[in-house]
Amino acid sequence: MTLVLRTTDRTREPAPRLPVLPAGTDPLLQLQYETHPVDGPGAIRCVGHPRELTFGGIPARCSACRARRDWLLINHRRNVWIRCRCGNQWLEPEISRAAFDALIGGPDGTSYPSVEAAVIALGFDGVFVGIYLE
Repeated sequence: MTLVLRTTDRTREPAPRLPVLPAGTDPLLQLQYETHPVDGPGAIRCVGHPRELTFGGIPARCSACRARRDWLLINHRRNVWIRCRCGNQWLEPEISRAAFDALIGGPDGTSYPSVEAAVIALGFDGVFVGIYLE
């Protein structure tokens, strides 16, 4: 499954990459490398949001399944996407980077090697379509 994030921002900057460790490196260094949180301008962050979202008094709804809550919010640079449990995803310009940062609320969290891995691990790949997990 390939997840394509759409954006109106046409600039293409490569995401920062961690250094590649040579084969046979100390296992503790390898573990530290693999669990190092991705940060910087190219980082992609995700957070679950189980409650309803409203924009200007209008509740957000999934256009595919009509769900009203239990979202995955995905942030990359200044853009925030909303992803539903059915797998539908859209860019939401009403959510600012500052609002997303307020939802994160701290450095704690699980790191995933890619957005696709996070989507699958958190159940937003369409497997739980029509189900609210609480």
